[in-house]
Amino acid sequence: MGSNLENVLAAPIADVTRRNDAIARAFVGGTSPAMLTLEGVLSEIALTNIPVLLVGECGTGKQTFAHRIHQLSGRSSEPLMKISCAGVRPESFANELGLDASQEGEYRPEAGTAFFDEISELDPSCQRSFLYALPDEETKPRRGILMARLISTTSRNLDEEMRAGRFRRELYYRINGVCLRLPALRERKEDIPLLSDYFFAKHCTQLGRAHSRLSARALDTFMGYSWPGNIRELENVVKKIVALNDEDLALSELMRTPDATVSVTTDARTRSLKVASKAASREAERELILKALGRTRWNRKRAAQELQISYKSLLYKLKQIGVDEEAN
Repeated sequence: MGSNLENVLAAPIADVTRRNDAIARAFVGGTSPAMLTLEGVLSEIALTNIPVLLVGECGTGKQTFAHRIHQLSGRSSEPLMKISCAGVRPESFANELGLDASQEGEYRPEAGTAFFDEISELDPSCQRSFLYALPDEETKPRRGILMARLISTTSRNLDEEMRAGRFRRELYYRINGVCLRLPALRERKEDIPLLSDYFFAKHCTQLGRAHSRLSARALDTFMGYSWPGNIRELENVVKKIVALNDEDLALSELMRTPDATVSVTTDARTRSLKVASKAASREAERELILKALGRTRWNRKRAAQELQISYKSLLYKLKQIGVDEEAN
């Protein structure tokens, strides 16, 4: 990651190092308050063996966080076994986990980490087999028992899945030692500039393009978009810009999507005009501040100059809109 960025950023080595660290944090966790909090919790639980359930919309980086937990754990030198639950078949489930009781030879229990991607998609019969394979506190290693640390992800509401009878309640409690909810990208827009830089450098290198930077117009567009596909959609748009070598075309396609338009909610229509105007004004101010910070790569003094307000006023407004001034 660092070598990519050194080609992109014409800056002293110390500046590049600081920027690389910030972009790494944005990619894995983030510099927004919500993601800094999540990263702190993740660092603590990674060192334990407690099962982790990662919940979030599609494209929010659940798989990246699963790998991050494994890398920070005491099992990082052992295998990370990924099970794509949507495609696993009941007849091969035990074999994929290395738990086939019919296998001959010395038994070596699988350690490391078992990563169940989109566990809500697991077939009911596989759920039953999985539950049987999970050890309790008194279980000794034997064939048919999974000894690996468990990490599971889901983009569905498992409470609803259990009520509908599609997911076993007892399995839910076994995999949900700690539940971490990953925010959608629209809830952590402070991270968009750094994420965009990372993806731009990555795909310039992969596609053999000359390294440059995204324009201020592109960042403005990104900050104003709702990103229903989250981080995955952002990377795809940035990759398209690099591949086409045409920023305007990629941005025009993005702005033609239904999610690019801002709609008035029913709740706003039922409130008084004064209240609605005040709420709209606060939202507009928030967007202007975040866009200015995006253009200046979170240089608050430059952002304050662009917004034509004092530096102290900007810090006050950042607190008002829920952005910690020390978070970046």
